[in-house]
Amino acid sequence: MFSFDRPVCEVALSLLGATIRLGSVAIRLTETEAYAGQGDPAAHAVRGRRPATEALFGPPGTLYCYLSYGVHICGNLVCEAESSGSAVLLRAGDVIEGVEVARHRRGFDQPGRVRPDAWLARGPGCLGQALGLTLEHSGWQAGQDFTVEPPTPNYQPTAIASGPRVGVSAANQRPWRYWLEGAPSVSAYSRSPRAALDAW
Repeated sequence: MFSFDRPVCEVALSLLGATIRLGSVAIRLTETEAYAGQGDPAAHAVRGRRPATEALFGPPGTLYCYLSYGVHICGNLVCEAESSGSAVLLRAGDVIEGVEVARHRRGFDQPGRVRPDAWLARGPGCLGQALGLTLEHSGWQAGQDFTVEPPTPNYQPTAIASGPRVGVSAANQRPWRYWLEGAPSVSAYSRSPRAALDAW
């Protein structure tokens, strides 16, 4: 059983190599990003509770989904104490079960469209699409509506790296993005053009 009632960065690190399973698709996570609730200027929780972010303030292990840029559904796993607003963004992973379902959801099965499977869940929007996330999944509970499984004892991950979070303009210098070095599913880093150089 995976524990979410821990500090957000600890959860983000321990999710690397873990598997999230929703329906017929399972994704082994290779990249995560931590957001530390209302004390984190880059977190959705900084504006307080709103109808769209209600799940973000739920108990540890709650799935919080949001619409990014009006296009992509991104998934986060709530951690720390209930009402803290802390969560880990699921940034990327390898589809290890349900590959054909994920390929169809991502449009990789269209004639003439050749894409490697490593791109199926490369980036938070792609991961959400491959997993089949919708806004209706927000509020679902780990262990009841979906599962998060720790890395198996024989899983040998590559070295873990950390660096600045992607695309945030506030607190952009915090090295709270974590990834498995060399994993082809890890997304590319993109710094927000609005980010201040010294914004911690």
